[in-house]
Amino acid sequence: MKEAIYWKSLDEGRVQCVLCPHRCIIGDDRTGICGVRKNVAGVLYSLVWAKSVAASVDPIEKKPLFHFYPGTTAFSIATVGCNLRCRFCQNSDISQYPIETGRITGRDLLPEDVVESAVSSGCASISYTYTEPTIYIEYVLDTAQKACEKGIKNTMITNGYISTDVIREKLSGLVDAANIDLKSFSDTFYKKLCSARLQGVLDAIRAYYEAGIWIEITTLLIPNENDSADELKDIASFIRSISPDIPWHISRYYPHYLYDSAPPTPVKEVETARDIGLSQGLKYVYTGNVMGHIGENTFCHNCGAEIIKRQGFLVTENAMRGNTCLHCNQTIPGRFQ
Repeated sequence: MKEAIYWKSLDEGRVQCVLCPHRCIIGDDRTGICGVRKNVAGVLYSLVWAKSVAASVDPIEKKPLFHFYPGTTAFSIATVGCNLRCRFCQNSDISQYPIETGRITGRDLLPEDVVESAVSSGCASISYTYTEPTIYIEYVLDTAQKACEKGIKNTMITNGYISTDVIREKLSGLVDAANIDLKSFSDTFYKKLCSARLQGVLDAIRAYYEAGIWIEITTLLIPNENDSADELKDIASFIRSISPDIPWHISRYYPHYLYDSAPPTPVKEVETARDIGLSQGLKYVYTGNVMGHIGENTFCHNCGAEIIKRQGFLVTENAMRGNTCLHCNQTIPGRFQ
C-alpha cells in the first residue's frame, strides 16, 4: 500500500477522500466508492500502487487521440477499479473488479519498469487507460515524473470525474494529453447509468484545457439514451465554448455488461451526430467503432483536404509537415511530431 494523496482526517477515525467529486467519507477498514482507496487506522491508502492489471503497446489512435503524435505507439497501463458505475462499461471485468469481488489483483510493475518498457518498445508516450486513472493517481504521478525525465509523453484516458484541484496542482505540466469521456449532457443520464453527476465532468474538462493539457472528447452514442439532436447540439456547443479546436469522437455503442436496453448504434446515427458536431462549429469530429469509415480521417479545417487517413487504429497516409497542412500551410490544432 502507498499513502494516498488528497484526503483529510475526520473525527472517530474517519477520513474524507477529496480526490474526486464523490468526496467519500470512509470509516476505518473501509474503502470508498472506487474500492481501491482504504482507511487504515485513520490514514487513507491506495491499494493499487504499482499493481498493474494490464500493460501493452497500443497505437495512440486507440485511446482515441487523433491529434496527439498520430501514428505513434503508447505503452498502456491500468490497475483495477473505477469511481463510476457505468452500466454499459466496456472494461467492466477490470474496472468493477474490486467492487464485485472484494479483492485487488494485478502484478507488480514499478514506475521505473513502466518507463523502461515504454523506452524499449519505442513508444512515444505512456497512457494511463482501460479503467480510470484518477483512482490510481499516485501511480500515475510517480510514473509520469520518471517518464518526463526520459522524454516520454504522458496521456490520461479518463471519465473526467476528478477534483479540479488535482488537475491544476498535480497534472498541469506533467500530463501532456487527455481523452475525456463526456457520456451525456444530462445529469439524469449520469445519475441513472453512471452513479455520478454531470457538473463534475464539465468542470474537469474546462480545468484540463485551462491547464494547457491537450484534450479530446469522446461520447459513446447509445440509442434512446443520449442520441437526441438537442442533446448532441448541447454537447457540441459546450465543447465549442471551450475551443472549436477540440476534437470530438462519437463512438458506436455495443451492448455490454449490465446494460442491454439498446441495440448497437446504427452507423447512420453516428454519421448524423458527426454532422451535428460540424454544424455547431467544431473543426474536427470523428466517428468511432466504425472500421474504415471516412469519419476516421482528418480533414484540414481550412482547405478541406484529407491530411491524415486511417484504417481503424492505423495511420495509412499523412499529408502534414510538422503541424501544418501540406496543401495550404494551415496550422492544425494538436501536438504533432
